[in-house]
Amino acid sequence: MRSVRRVCLRLAFGVPLLAAASVSAQDRPQPEATVAVAERESVRAQKFMIATAHPLATEAGHAVLAAGGTAADAAVVVQTMLGLVEPQSSGLGGGAFLLYWDAEAGELTTYDARETAPLEADDAYWLDENGEPLAFRDAVVGGRSAGVPGTPMLLETLHRDHGSRPWTSLMQPAIETAERGFTVTQRMAESVAAAQGLDTFVTTAEYFLPGGEPIAEGSTLKNPAYAQTLRLFAQHGAAPFYTGEIAERIVAALKTNINPGILSMEDFAAYKVVKRTPVCMTYRDHDVCGMGPPSSGALTVGQILGILEQFDLGSMEDGPAFRHLFAEASRLAFADRALYMADSDFVDVPEGLLDPAYLMERATLIDPDTSMGTAAPGTPPGPDRGDLAPDSERPRKGTSHFVIVDGAGDMISATTTIESGFGSRVMTGGFLLNNELTDFSFVPELDGAPVANRVEPGKRPRSSMSPTIVFKDGEPVLLTGSPGGAAIIHYTALSLISILDWKMDPQEAIDLPHVTNLNGRTSIEEGEGAEDLAEALEALGHEVAIVNLNSGLHVIAVTDDGLVGAADKRREGLVMGE
Repeated sequence: MRSVRRVCLRLAFGVPLLAAASVSAQDRPQPEATVAVAERESVRAQKFMIATAHPLATEAGHAVLAAGGTAADAAVVVQTMLGLVEPQSSGLGGGAFLLYWDAEAGELTTYDARETAPLEADDAYWLDENGEPLAFRDAVVGGRSAGVPGTPMLLETLHRDHGSRPWTSLMQPAIETAERGFTVTQRMAESVAAAQGLDTFVTTAEYFLPGGEPIAEGSTLKNPAYAQTLRLFAQHGAAPFYTGEIAERIVAALKTNINPGILSMEDFAAYKVVKRTPVCMTYRDHDVCGMGPPSSGALTVGQILGILEQFDLGSMEDGPAFRHLFAEASRLAFADRALYMADSDFVDVPEGLLDPAYLMERATLIDPDTSMGTAAPGTPPGPDRGDLAPDSERPRKGTSHFVIVDGAGDMISATTTIESGFGSRVMTGGFLLNNELTDFSFVPELDGAPVANRVEPGKRPRSSMSPTIVFKDGEPVLLTGSPGGAAIIHYTALSLISILDWKMDPQEAIDLPHVTNLNGRTSIEEGEGAEDLAEALEALGHEVAIVNLNSGLHVIAVTDDGLVGAADKRREGLVMGE
């Protein structure tokens, strides 16, 4: 690519071109049922394009782009709208990772807006009075699970670096929608109905369970408190969230009667959005770039791709043989992830995790005829990290993803989250607060060896978010990413393989059924063909479960003929462009 900056950072509503609705599956702490959706086709455009998880967010961002705004301007509008209409997934009380391609400068920069642990936290943060780790469900609800949110500072920083439209104007779409009210979708209504713990705190219950009943599909929901928060955001920028009245309200709200938090105003004042070095690796003559630690996304996606590059995937069909290889490569990558990957400000993450020779060596461990079972971590080039103990993975989902290409060719791939669906269940100022601290290991050490992803003061928990931009001959050709907890890594990797190896149309690619493996059982997405695939993989030695693997992929391909976008048919996202 022309230049990847290897540094730590770098409105009238339009008419929908494509729309469909679905619901996501929340493994923890509440499931969501998937609804049937119409088949979709890719959307094509010439000037600009946007794909987000909700039609109102896409329409608002599209209007900004149509008025000449930048990708950064559109991202501010999108995120503030998503926090209103998809509050279970992301918002001002959470964090994000964002990749920005500056077309004029020819530079890729990355923004780490991951939440941070309290400065008073220690590695016993998730241990009970007997020194035993808390159960995940017991840890989520309440103020203790929340870290300092990064999203407000991210939006301000992004707009300062790349925005062109007046800051205050970018708050207006969400302010007006919050005051006017919006129609509750099936996905949101079913998410609320399935969620556990929304009745724990009064403010949250009054909003999501009016009169003691979950909000109904088709009802109109207003959020005047959120509108007031956005007015403060518009007038003063991010300062109220970190040194002012919004931060004070958050600190007070987190002192809950259940799992009270210990975040302080000092924690908020110390927060910074960090510029991280992009993690890039070569795959099939493309440069695949993503977010480095504390995200494990780019490293683990990169390991899966690097291992599978040793196989001629282009000549393979999508069937049991490929899915076996994919699951085995995932085992190997997740074994390394569990041992080595964590916040690189606190842990020396090995530099050789994407070393081609190392990945070639790892690929030799795959037997096409039988599963290896549980994979052991490897020893990548670099300093010996034999002092570490492996972490375990808990599947969870409460995240969103969007991609944007503006009229000047600037591009964004961003994944944004409050962690589990509905986060900590604590609500203030019209938005939910995250439960990101449950992304840390609950066990600080094993057999005397420290776990890389243990809790430490000011540390950022490991993430699976994998916003990705792919380059060919120095120019961006593909943006992708998804929500989905640890399965984000598999969803993103499959989208890359299906487009780069199999030359699939973006919509066709992300419609493919999913298979995941976190170095344990192999999970197969329920649906047509699942039983046959399960039988075939079981014959190869896999322990198999058929489950609801509900991705939310958004993809834009940059082709010689223009932009081609796709939104996952499993959710209610929308692609628009001109």
